[in-house]
Amino acid sequence: MKTIKIKDALNLKKVIFIDVRTEAEYNEDSILNAVNIPLFKNEEREDVGTLYKNHGKDEAIKKGFDYASYKLKDIYLQSNELSNKYDHIVVYCARGGMRSGSVVNLLASLGVEVYQLEGGYKAYRNFVLDYLNSIMDTKKFIVVHGLTGAGKTDLLYMLEDKGIDNIDLEGLAKNSGSTFGFITHDKKPPSQKKFETKIFEDLYFSKSDYIFIESESKRVGHVSVPNEIYEAIIRDGYHVLLECSLENRVKRLCRDYIDEKNNLDILKDCINKFRKRLGNERIDRYILLLEEGKYEDLVEKYLVEYYDPLYMHSVEKYTYNTEINFDDMNIALEEAMVFHKAAVEGAI
Repeated sequence: MKTIKIKDALNLKKVIFIDVRTEAEYNEDSILNAVNIPLFKNEEREDVGTLYKNHGKDEAIKKGFDYASYKLKDIYLQSNELSNKYDHIVVYCARGGMRSGSVVNLLASLGVEVYQLEGGYKAYRNFVLDYLNSIMDTKKFIVVHGLTGAGKTDLLYMLEDKGIDNIDLEGLAKNSGSTFGFITHDKKPPSQKKFETKIFEDLYFSKSDYIFIESESKRVGHVSVPNEIYEAIIRDGYHVLLECSLENRVKRLCRDYIDEKNNLDILKDCINKFRKRLGNERIDRYILLLEEGKYEDLVEKYLVEYYDPLYMHSVEKYTYNTEINFDDMNIALEEAMVFHKAAVEGAI
């Protein structure tokens, strides 16, 4: 049976990971978008664990065979199909123990060439945490600041299309970090572990030591930015202020948040959550604008009366290396790319 350490596995070209843990374990976090081919179902694993605790290893192994036997054909077929698409297959379980070992031995005996990951997911998780704890000693962020709707996320998308490294924390968190933040994302928020894994992947596989990232608070939706990453955002690196006219900010927010067919009731619920902060009279005005379809008026009032005063202090507390106007997005993109090139060349 061939084994491989996590660092060597991550550096393999054209590699696919097979996660033989349960669906619940896999959903909490996985390695590089691994394929989940579970040896046990969630409840089966719990049953085997209970048997091991109460009756010992032998009884647990017997029950494990009962649960796994009918899955072996599908495990072989799926793994064999993957072997035709990828140069390397790495199989892992929770700790590099019996689940992955049994699958690797089975596949190897049937002629499918695979590795077992030493230490399993636990080794990967420790690798991720160690990496995040130290990587900002060598990487630097180019932090993009700006008022709500200035286009920070749009700029990151445009930079990504040009092959320039960036980390979209809001995209990874599936939340834009406000009461309305979940509206622009149609997927379930990740676990804290999965959020950290995605940040790790963006950093580990980045081509440059200078990475664009949007200025964020410590908490983004349901997850928190790891301490070392957050410290690097607010203190180190470079800071860029993205400016944009109120008119274009309003249009961008209407584009992103308002869908007349599907989400007006959701927006009304979100607006109602502000009653304690903004008072009934103002919220009633906002809801009336929503019901009358005066969306741009509503968004403009929200920006001028609430969000801009709230976030202006965050914008004003930094000294900026450069300011970029995003009203002409193509010119702004060129300016951001020039700034990145200068940072990489040490010209800033």
